[in-house]
Amino acid sequence: MKESILHFIWQYKLFQSHSLCTTDSEKVEVIDPGRLNTDAGPDFFNAKIKIGATVWAGNVEIHTRSSEWTRHGHDDDKAYESVVLHVVKNADKEIIRANGEKIPQLELIYPADIELNYEAMMKNTLRIPCENKIGKIPGIFIRSWKNALLTERLLQRTGLISQMLTDNNRHWEEAFYISLARSFGFGTNGQAFEMLAHSLPIQVLGKHKNDLMQIEALLFGQAGLLEAKDTDSYLLSLNKEYNFLKSKYKLKNIDGAQWKLLRLRPDNFPHVRIAQFAALIHKSTGLFSKITENTDIQYLHSIFRAEPSEYWKTHYRFTCESPKSLKGIGTKAIDGIIINTVVPFVFGFAEARGMQELRDKAIDLLEKLPAENNVIIRTWHEMGISCESAYDSQALIQLKKEYCDKRNCLRCRIGHKVLTIRFEDLKI
Repeated sequence: MKESILHFIWQYKLFQSHSLCTTDSEKVEVIDPGRLNTDAGPDFFNAKIKIGATVWAGNVEIHTRSSEWTRHGHDDDKAYESVVLHVVKNADKEIIRANGEKIPQLELIYPADIELNYEAMMKNTLRIPCENKIGKIPGIFIRSWKNALLTERLLQRTGLISQMLTDNNRHWEEAFYISLARSFGFGTNGQAFEMLAHSLPIQVLGKHKNDLMQIEALLFGQAGLLEAKDTDSYLLSLNKEYNFLKSKYKLKNIDGAQWKLLRLRPDNFPHVRIAQFAALIHKSTGLFSKITENTDIQYLHSIFRAEPSEYWKTHYRFTCESPKSLKGIGTKAIDGIIINTVVPFVFGFAEARGMQELRDKAIDLLEKLPAENNVIIRTWHEMGISCESAYDSQALIQLKKEYCDKRNCLRCRIGHKVLTIRFEDLKI
């Protein structure tokens, strides 16, 4: 069995707490199992254990077998001299400190259902390890877990934003610009869009924001998508403008082969998305500042509802004409941008500045937006897990990616519940 499940059982005191005794028959009372250590050193810090008539404060080390203490080299490691109790599944030898003093050992006794449930979840090939068992978990319990998952997801994204800010001298507008560009790739072209943003400083765009053609020339040129076609006057104008600006700012464009069109609907072609991005930059000054000052959802929709230039009403790509249609960013796409870029940045900004009200507003945005519709959310729907808003869908995405996909059931509150139900009751 894995040592990690013994950690789980010890941490949550799922063992049989009555009649606990050391291997030398001394009575044991676990007052406090201690704090789980995820770094080097003993497994649990600051435990409080009563052995016989003495209360010990110190660390606890856990192994499946006692002999692993020596095999792991703990007998010669000073970091383990503070261990007051060695917890094992099987005590196959005595354990002593470097000074020859014997370390008390406790053989952990716990319900067999826990181990059986864990093995069943680890071995199955279901999309969700507890897919055939989650229906037995009360809905109110799952809802409370969603709250923690949502906060965890936002804090995780805040960490990524913090790294970006470290790399660019705490320039929030620039970090937001790069993340916003990535969101315009809508997954398929996200990386290419981010590369484009890195290749074109926001300061350069800012100098030309009042001229939409110059913004388009910079973005399409840096994207490596300007073709040399002498039959398209618009394309010729962009090429001329870009060549001048490229030389002026000493820019180096990315490889146009980075962009993907295969199996994309025309509305999602990178040319259309870049034209939309250009229109957004053209109409917006200090975009991130505006968003942190006003998080009203209707206001945000009005900001992102940018219509590209006239050329794109009859084109999805350069030189290829199509029936006339508007190419503005749709409501669903805007919702995706708010969920994946605006909310994490507003939340992260609020965390950095200690602005609790703004932090709450970021979360409130997710509660007002409809749930996402993707394969992960559809999977949860099939299992009867409700998803009423983006708040729910973001929490469930976090659950799937960080717990289910990684078979991290021991850290999951749902997994915790499933593991402690009678194994016989969980059989299909």
